[in-house]
Amino acid sequence: MLAPSIQKNDKKAKLLIGVFSVVVFVAVTFLSKFTLNVELPFDKHIFALANAVINTAVCILLIAALFAVKNKKFQLHKSIMLIAMMLSVLFLVTYIAHHLFAGEARFGDTNFDGNVDAAEAALVGNTRAFYLILLTTHIILAATSLPFILFTAYRGLTGEYAQHKRMAKRMWPIWFYVAATGPLVYWMIHPYYN
Repeated sequence: MLAPSIQKNDKKAKLLIGVFSVVVFVAVTFLSKFTLNVELPFDKHIFALANAVINTAVCILLIAALFAVKNKKFQLHKSIMLIAMMLSVLFLVTYIAHHLFAGEARFGDTNFDGNVDAAEAALVGNTRAFYLILLTTHIILAATSLPFILFTAYRGLTGEYAQHKRMAKRMWPIWFYVAATGPLVYWMIHPYYN
């Protein structure tokens, strides 16, 4: 096993992780309600594409990290997971940027008026319901899993490997689901970007 990377301080960790999680949740919720009317010198939806690419990379890294830990390559596992966490922070920045500059898109909104009328809904049929279920589970799990992912990382960094392993068995599938469904959500919604 690896030596601890940081000194254990549960009180401080709970405070920092709690504050960070709340700030992220509030920022994403609050900022997603606003759209800046700014002309960018590039396609504003490049941020959404970046989100999909970052999520795909995180998905691949999570699989690689799982293989590394199963093969007892703990330093490699740690390095991969830290990269996945850094990419997740980058994802957050590009996610907020996309919503600030591009606003919301609605699945099935072929005339780009911000509403999906009966005719547009009929064109996409049950695919819209599938998309909405996928998007809803993706958002809920992304929003609620952040503090648990951070606590899992904290337990690993403090050398509390039994607790880290127990938490990771629950959190890895959730983080993987969020990362894997992100590109699928993008692929399904991108035709409705205006």
